[in-house]
Amino acid sequence: MERIKKIRLNNFEIGADKLTVMAGPCVAESFEILDETAKKLKEITQKLGINFIFKSSFDKANRSSITSYRGPGIEKGLEMLGEIKSKYNIPIVTDIHLPEQVAIVAEVADILQIPAFLCRQTDLLVAAAKTGKIVNIKKGQFLAPEQMGTLVKKVEDSGNSNILLTDRGVTFGYNNLVVDFRAVPIMQGFGYPVVFDATHSVQLPGANGTCSGGDRRFVPVLAKAAMGAGANALFFEIHPEPDKALCDGPNMLSLDSAEEVFLICKKIFDIVRV
Repeated sequence: MERIKKIRLNNFEIGADKLTVMAGPCVAESFEILDETAKKLKEITQKLGINFIFKSSFDKANRSSITSYRGPGIEKGLEMLGEIKSKYNIPIVTDIHLPEQVAIVAEVADILQIPAFLCRQTDLLVAAAKTGKIVNIKKGQFLAPEQMGTLVKKVEDSGNSNILLTDRGVTFGYNNLVVDFRAVPIMQGFGYPVVFDATHSVQLPGANGTCSGGDRRFVPVLAKAAMGAGANALFFEIHPEPDKALCDGPNMLSLDSAEEVFLICKKIFDIVRV
């Protein structure tokens, strides 16, 4: 395996010998939900000795239907995320969709996340890179892992080597995704840490007609397999009541189940690195 660069964030390194977890609600529905989730996840990760990055989106621009809930918008969403960041002293990762969003989002977010459907958008990658922030590129469901190399180069050639690569499954027929865990070492071959998105990988895109379906039963299975394959970090969307969530509920973990899943994943992570 190629040597993997350690990405420094606050007081820890992603890609070092300690598991990193990005987790939080799919979208910022309310400050109360963000607050409850961030508080509990920080407690769990501190207890287990896991690096924690809080995740939520101010906008989900690629919803199946124009009537689907997208989020509170950039101004209100960043206000809420900024308050969570300050209150709990935790780093933030959130999605960006347009180059013109990048500067304002970078004022709050520690990691700028490129959504899977937008991973090839050159202007977005370049704008994110030029902030100097960590750029997390989610592999499109339509790409082979080998094809991520050109996207890495777009960011590197824009003067930024603070890069993370995230796998979230690959399109398989209609309305389904599968995971090929060869993607982990293949993408690590570009020299950067690889994150595995365990919740979007169980998504069933557009399966419910006007919204995506999913099957959260398989989230722990895939997360554990990713640890066995040597992934450097995990990504989970987590909600206090997933069945009532306004976005991606079927594939989100419940907040009550997070500690058990995190614990077994950390154990596998530690074994793999012995």
